[in-house]
Parts: sequence; structure tokens; C-alpha cells
Amino acid sequence: MATLLALDASSSACSCAVWRDGEVFSRFALAPREHTRRLMPMIDDVLAEARISFTDLDALAYGQGPGSFTGLRIAAGVAQGLAFALERPLIGVSTLAALALAAHRRYHLRHVISALDARMSEIYVGAYHCRNDTVTSVMDDAVMPPRSLRLPNSNPDVDWCGVGSGWHLWEDMPAWSKRESISACVICSPMPTIWCGSRFRHLKHSKVAQPMK
Repeated sequence: MATLLALDASSSACSCAVWRDGEVFSRFALAPREHTRRLMPMIDDVLAEARISFTDLDALAYGQGPGSFTGLRIAAGVAQGLAFALERPLIGVSTLAALALAAHRRYHLRHVISALDARMSEIYVGAYHCRNDTVTSVMDDAVMPPRSLRLPNSNPDVDWCGVGSGWHLWEDMPAWSKRESISACVICSPMPTIWCGSRFRHLKHSKVAQPMK
């Protein structure tokens, strides 16, 4: 079997995880404005716990957003630098898809609208169908004012659930979101602990990028 390092800094949290032969080793910290200082030591710690070195990695993954501009740059820079040095493939994971997968695994949700607070009275939003540990996008990720949120074009009988910090802006969303269309709202973290194993199992069917030369 193979080994994956995943990392995320798209929010105020900083996290990383190693998936090795079905086992997950992880670090997580709420560290606003400390991602640069915290991320590499966390990676060193989780590799040590997994008893592997960088050269044992078969691929790397990172949270590609949407999310904090500074955090995304840090995560992408670290992931790209490691992938280049190790000559390993690099996988970008949507933060919104990661939230949907977290909700699917924790709460067995199948139809998820992920929303993150984008500040400036806007949200990042995407919609997904989840089944058998796999997430399928049914609406392109977008940024919009909460009042512009619309359900994706799908079966009107689908029972959608809202996930993510963007649902704190519930009062600014359209009237339909306060009725039966959204059955529940939960807050999950897009932690690599949640998504790295699943993403790696589907690596052969995923879009991967070779490190830039």
C-alpha cells in the first residue's frame, strides 16, 4: 500500500495528516495568523509519529480553497515545494468538497450544501452528492452574497443539509433556506484527517498535478 501527506491552512485552523496503509496520523491547531510558524513543525511531528520520512511519501495533497488568501498561499507553497523536492504528484482538494465529505462521514449525509464565510457579506458555496465515501459536485463552487444562494437543479425531493461556517449567515439567506429545503445545518472542519484517506483511495481517478519544474 502507499502513503499520503495532506495539509490544510484554508481557515483559522492549521492541520496536517499522514495516511499510511489505512492508518491516519494527524495534527490540528486553531492558530490564526500562525500558519507559517506552525505548519512545518506539525508536518515533522506527524511524520515522526507515523515513523516515516519525506522520501517514504507517494503523493501530497493540500486544501486548495476557497478560503483564507494568506492560508491558501502558505499551504500551496509548502505542498508545491515538497512535491518539487521529492518529485511526487500533488493533489489539490476543494475545501468545500472536504466539508461535504466530513459531513458524510460523521453524520451520514448524502446531499450537502457547503458554505464558508468569505467575509465582506459573501459566502463560498458548493453543492455535493455523497455516497460510499465519494463526493460528486452538482454545482460549481462559487462566491456570492448569501441572498443569492439557490438550490442546484436536481430532484426537488432531495433533502439538502447545510454544512460550514457560512451558515452563520442564515438570516441573510433566501426564504426557502429557512423552510423545508434545508433540513439541518452542521459545522465541520475540512481537516486532512477526514479526507486524506478517501482522496488517496480514489487517486487513480483524480486529477493530479506533477510538480512544476
